Amino acid sequence: MTTTTAHSPAQPSAQPLAHEHAPRMNLAERVPEYYRAMIRLEQEAAKGVDPVLYHLVKIRASQINHCAFCLDMHTKDALAGGETVERVVQLAAWEESRHFYTERELAALALTEAVTVLTEGFVPDEVYAAAAEHFDADELARLIAAIVTINAWNRIGVSTRMVPGHYTPRSL
Repeated sequence: MTTTTAHSPAQPSAQPLAHEHAPRMNLAERVPEYYRAMIRLEQEAAKGVDPVLYHLVKIRASQINHCAFCLDMHTKDALAGGETVERVVQLAAWEESRHFYTERELAALALTEAVTVLTEGFVPDEVYAAAAEHFDADELARLIAAIVTINAWNRIGVSTRMVPGHYTPRSL
């Protein structure tokens, strides 16, 4: 385990941070064929989905699922891809911060929440209909595939306790 030190203008004296937890397991090492299949699924899910929108979907699903590793990865990727800090920060309260997003993005975020949480046991018709107004049938199918895929990754991350903080975005 490692201890890091926080440095910020509001906190002039460095205070040690909590210990970093260890991952429970490395799924890629234990079931490499499955992990490679997940990577292929991710690559396929990304096809035909606007990268800006996909970052928002990944971040929002990861917030809901409390996947710290995925939040670390996808916020860094979004920022490296040109997303604004303001939109990333406001994503946790997107329903109250609607003016930061397009109607298309809002429909995708509502669908992301409905698919991720399944509060009613299904995706409500009005949420699906709103998404269908902004996405054609193929785009909507791709969006659903993207949402399902990030939810699978989130479940891998939280169940194996993947450690956030060490991800570096790939060059764009």
